[in-house]
Amino acid sequence: MPTIDIPEGVDPMAYVFGQASPEIGAAAGGFSGATYAASRLPLREFEAARYRIAQINDCQICLSWRSQRDDQGPVGEDLYASVEQWRSAPDLSDRERLAAEYAERYALDHRNLDAEFWTRMRSAYSDDEIVELSLCMAQWLGLGRLNQVLGIDVACTI
Repeated sequence: MPTIDIPEGVDPMAYVFGQASPEIGAAAGGFSGATYAASRLPLREFEAARYRIAQINDCQICLSWRSQRDDQGPVGEDLYASVEQWRSAPDLSDRERLAAEYAERYALDHRNLDAEFWTRMRSAYSDDEIVELSLCMAQWLGLGRLNQVLGIDVACTI
């Protein structure tokens, strides 16, 4: 149930991002769109981080969303089933596991990303990839929480 009044018959997401705050909403929509359209991260790593943030936020939109790219086949449901158990899931690659770990720590314990973590991260990812993943996670965390707080994550149809 939305925590704000949304006009009858108007899609909650369209209202929040297009009518309630059109300039900021357009910028947020652009940031979100760029995250999906321009990311150069391998799709499974992108989805491991995105889905872990979705689990933490409990955003129903994000939990049901499945990212796809034309140049890569869809990610199998096995990845989504493994993300919450990233520490022990045998089917995740080292980079997928690290992406899920980074997402979890970014969302829940960002002040304790220690030197040992950054050593592992920098041995697996380039600086550009770390920046890109960090920007993606900022978008997922922030807008996923906005959807939750405003109660529009269950009202929206994708």
